[in-house]
Amino acid sequence: MPVLRPRLERARIVVASRRGTVYACPDDVRRRRERPAEPVRMCVGCRTKTAASGLLRVVAVDGTVVPDPRRRYPGRGAWVHPDIGCLRLAERRRAFPRALRSAGVLDTVAVYAYLT
Repeated sequence: MPVLRPRLERARIVVASRRGTVYACPDDVRRRRERPAEPVRMCVGCRTKTAASGLLRVVAVDGTVVPDPRRRYPGRGAWVHPDIGCLRLAERRRAFPRALRSAGVLDTVAVYAYLT
């Protein structure tokens, strides 16, 4: 167990649930986050991790990649930046069939129409 070295002016005594061990713990460690953390997803085009709010979810429906801006379609989804460059890069890497776990080539016309 690592030794906690709190600042003395903000320390309080905390009793651990195991074996009654007592630790001095700073208040900011025990404080809950005021805002929940945002989910992080990876773009299948440029392969960078970004907050999910900055990415577009796409799903495969009958051999076609369809944009899902409200994130409500059932099934496996892939995430891509709402940018034509990332979409082209994902197509060139053949990332959509791999990420969506579908055999064959997927048509991305609907996503191009949504982005333009």
